[in-house]
Amino acid sequence: MLAPGAVAPYLAAQEARPNIVPRPKPGAGEPKEEDRITPNIRIDTNLIIVPVTVTTPMGQFVTGMEKENFRVIEEKVEQEILYFSSFDAPLSIGLVFDASGSMGNKLSKSRQAAAQFFKTSNPEDEFFLVQFNERPQLTHGFTTNTEEIQNRLTFTQAKGRTALLDGIYLALSELKKGRNPRKALLIISDGGDNSSRYTESEVRNLLREADAQMYAIGIFEPIGARGRTAEEMAGPGLLHDLTEMTGGRHFPVENLNDLPDIAAKIGVELRNQYAIGYISKNLARDGKYRKIQVKIVQPKGVPPLRALHRQGYYAPTQ
Repeated sequence: MLAPGAVAPYLAAQEARPNIVPRPKPGAGEPKEEDRITPNIRIDTNLIIVPVTVTTPMGQFVTGMEKENFRVIEEKVEQEILYFSSFDAPLSIGLVFDASGSMGNKLSKSRQAAAQFFKTSNPEDEFFLVQFNERPQLTHGFTTNTEEIQNRLTFTQAKGRTALLDGIYLALSELKKGRNPRKALLIISDGGDNSSRYTESEVRNLLREADAQMYAIGIFEPIGARGRTAEEMAGPGLLHDLTEMTGGRHFPVENLNDLPDIAAKIGVELRNQYAIGYISKNLARDGKYRKIQVKIVQPKGVPPLRALHRQGYYAPTQ
């Protein structure tokens, strides 16, 4: 169990900027890549692996949890946890970057946010870039060289409308090509959708099928600001709902100066998750979607904790 005081030192550290230390390449003493279990929700010899982030009511993430601090429930049936770990596995990540007209005065800080996020990467990670205004475009395919993507962002110009959903759809399609089993998207955008061909329902369905977490930084004008369109008003709710269903998070931002720190926080969070594994008691190979709940066995002496995770998976068909 988690000791009552184990969370306090970590929370205190959250008041400062995250200490970003890139993960070194595996040494001779580490397990081979093919022997590792990477923390993605997937079925591998019937073992279902679920990545979980634990947060406080203030949104700070918590390390130091043990297997006994978790319960897993699938379709209202409690499951036995057979595998538990916390480590930084390589990621395939798509950056979905808003280049619409309203991003004009926000591009500089948004580029800085991307740079801070890349600093949290480890050498085995790979990234691609999707930019969108009235239509999405894959502007750089998968690469381990983050400077290439940052160079592309340097020449980004803000113009046109906002096809946010189309950008997410294109990024999810590209993400399937990633070589790492563990996958994620980071969206940086300043408003709701007003130009997409794909619907919210279509994107939700694709997110259900995708084995990926989605994080978003929403750069929104204050609620009382003049001139906000209906789409912009709906933007925070849209990003919140889409990220939550994947086990990721949405970070709304009003002060542009907060962008780099929040991006760094997301990067660090992705590398401080738990991997929980179980074999489903439902042995039917029916291909149906099964809902998952991960519950916290609350440690004594700490604030109420919350588990963030994907909401389900599709059972195998054979």
